[in-house]
Amino acid sequence: MNGKSTYKYLTLFLVLNICFQLVSDVTAGKIIQVAGIGVSITVLYFPITFVIADILTEVYGYAEARRVIWYTMLASITAGLFYQLVVYVPAAPGFENGPAYNVVLGIVPRVLIGSWLAIFSGDMSNNYVLARMKVMTGGRFLWMRTIGSTIVGQGVNTAVFYVIALGGVIESNELAMAIIAGWVFKTLVEAVLTPLTYLVVAFLKRSEGVDVYDDRTDFNPFKMATENQETNAADADYS
Repeated sequence: MNGKSTYKYLTLFLVLNICFQLVSDVTAGKIIQVAGIGVSITVLYFPITFVIADILTEVYGYAEARRVIWYTMLASITAGLFYQLVVYVPAAPGFENGPAYNVVLGIVPRVLIGSWLAIFSGDMSNNYVLARMKVMTGGRFLWMRTIGSTIVGQGVNTAVFYVIALGGVIESNELAMAIIAGWVFKTLVEAVLTPLTYLVVAFLKRSEGVDVYDDRTDFNPFKMATENQETNAADADYS
């Protein structure tokens, strides 16, 4: 066991994860073109949440990363409900920007639900794959684990969101192309950020004195509490 009840940097990554999630919630409605295909602008920065998930799972373990997902979900759901309140409360007479707030914050319920389910299923899938691969590889080949888990997690996240939020709204072929484009682009962002992931992971393992291996972890995604886990604080091979 690591013998620690608190960590120096875990809260920082929790705040960053919530921040990027809330930014993505508000800005997801803006569509940009990537290789001639319309996708949400969030493909540019939402992948950072998966980088954070990889770092948390690699350093602190699946249980801590799972708890961060639940806190992020709670923040996103709470914010989403208040966004709807902002839309439905009438603006004061003379306030001319009311319609602009309605356009930006007036997210239809299916989009909100699709976003929440995508967060949960995508992040949990990502963290599970990375944790299992870490045990299987003995902590080696971090690049393979981060990219491999992202391929799965981003694939699940993108498919769930687009199918729930846009299924039946746009043509099936356009929906499929949007899913593939978003999935590929977000995975590429993760790959580009791999050197940064290496640096942060190495720093945290040294600073926190922890390197969790989830060989006896309960992977139940609906469990909030963390449990005692075996750790390995020895030098790891990050090749």
